[in-house]
Amino acid sequence: MSIQNQLEVAVKKAFIDVYQTEIPKVEFQATRKEFEGDITIVVFAFLKFVKGNPVQIGTEIGNYLKEQIDLVTDFNVVKGFLNLSINPSFFVNSFYKMYTTENYGLVLPTKEDQAVMVEYSSPNTNKPLHLGHVRNNLLGYSVAEIIAGAGKKVYKTQIINDRGIHICKSMLAWQKFGNGATPESTGLKGDKLVGNYYVAFDKAYKKEINDLVAKGSTEDEAKKQAPILLEAQEMLRKWEAGDTAVVELWKTMNQWVYEGFNSTYKALGVDFDKNYYESDTYLLGKDIVKEGLEKGVFYQKEDGSVWIDLSDEGLDEKLVLRGDGTSVYITQDIGTAIQRFQEFNINALTYTVGNEQDYHFKVLFLILKKLGYNWATNMYHLSYGMVDLPSGKMKSREGTVVDADDLMQEMVNTAREISQELGKLEGYSNAQKEELYKIIGMGALKYYILKVDPKKRILFDPKESIDFNGNTGPFIQYTYARIQSILRKADFDFSSPQDVHLSNKELSVIKQLQLYPETVQLAAKNHSPALIANYTYDLVKEYNSFYQSSPILACEAKDVKVFRTQLSKQVADTIQSAFRLLGIQVPERM
Repeated sequence: MSIQNQLEVAVKKAFIDVYQTEIPKVEFQATRKEFEGDITIVVFAFLKFVKGNPVQIGTEIGNYLKEQIDLVTDFNVVKGFLNLSINPSFFVNSFYKMYTTENYGLVLPTKEDQAVMVEYSSPNTNKPLHLGHVRNNLLGYSVAEIIAGAGKKVYKTQIINDRGIHICKSMLAWQKFGNGATPESTGLKGDKLVGNYYVAFDKAYKKEINDLVAKGSTEDEAKKQAPILLEAQEMLRKWEAGDTAVVELWKTMNQWVYEGFNSTYKALGVDFDKNYYESDTYLLGKDIVKEGLEKGVFYQKEDGSVWIDLSDEGLDEKLVLRGDGTSVYITQDIGTAIQRFQEFNINALTYTVGNEQDYHFKVLFLILKKLGYNWATNMYHLSYGMVDLPSGKMKSREGTVVDADDLMQEMVNTAREISQELGKLEGYSNAQKEELYKIIGMGALKYYILKVDPKKRILFDPKESIDFNGNTGPFIQYTYARIQSILRKADFDFSSPQDVHLSNKELSVIKQLQLYPETVQLAAKNHSPALIANYTYDLVKEYNSFYQSSPILACEAKDVKVFRTQLSKQVADTIQSAFRLLGIQVPERM
């Protein structure tokens, strides 16, 4: 039983014994560093149940706890806060419980737990993955790992937007300007090759617009009548009609892109349990809309289009089916959501999509709820802000996006430069060095992005992210490697529990370790890898403070030396566990 659970039972009994009243819960928080104590109870919360002065109530409860349970050795009251000093033996016992627990802090899923699906990435097949996709993938993958660590069965998925006018633009430009180019003939990754033709289309399109304007057309007319756009629209019609030549070209170019995506995903360290393709799902949802129309959830206008009125919920009217019977995006989102819940028997679904789609998902969830799907209340939009570089915004049509592959390579190169400047890699082979540069560079990238609350916009600075000091991935990785060095040098058995008197530094480290299980649960509940990242940084700070002031292998007292080695190992194991939830590797040496 955790310290909070034990204290909550005791405090509730105190209110019955002292005040003859029951309280529903007890609110705890960490004791502020300027006050004595290990854990604090918020007394203000009790004033709605007991009349009196907060200091008096805190003192009476403190005296009760000190007299009645061995767990509490002393207390003090500051205004409405009861600071409790806990018996040191509790922390020693608590440490050895975590030390002997495999996968401490994580929960194995049980059969009774219904599964969760997390969707992320969901790219278009007309261009390679870029910096925005990097944040999306890192967030989605990490949230999936955290929810799994909190005890749920998780399915990771993406829906690939492989149809529509955007891919036709790339296909048409390849036909016009490609001269039969392939990934093999050019040496380019397939997604980059196809992306180049998307850019080529845009250049040709703009030139045709300028030509038409020069001949007297308005800009709006020119945009609609540019020959290359009309050709792309005709190609889309042929695709929808199943034209053999167009479909074959579509399959070929999409396969190039898929292979390119998979290479990027592997380098990024993310994966998926199931891929959905918009070409398979874009007709889904029409039958559901018709059923909803019959039930009165939707209404039909004179032109045949189908709508829903959400004005009572503070939104507006939303089109769900065009007058010609064709779908809009939300139609297929309704259909794919229902398909996923049926196919995987999931209980919850999380979409990792940028905050520009906040309104779309509010509408989607409301529609599904009105259609009578109870699980709609368990749908979550993991909304995130944009990522900017010091050089400015990205524009994919103009070919000025920050390419994901280029960014990852830049991170590895930067890690190489900084590591060589520090000169700490004597005895490493070239292969070992390159692997380490990759671990450091990718760790820096992932940590820098994931330590920020998902809702916030990020200004990403590659150099700053690889600093070996401060709240960075390499700083935490270095602490892990330092502990591995200690463990390699420990030529004694450190498996057995020790009866030791804890120093304040050791106590601070143990308190931070104790927070790991609840941090994982809280991060899962809030869909926030930032909570895991910043917890790990706080743990490393506490450990480094202990490390600087407390000899470990040089300690003369054998029992203290063994305990400090054990404490170091538990910190390293927790760093490794937390970083695994973030998708970050830890090096054995640095």
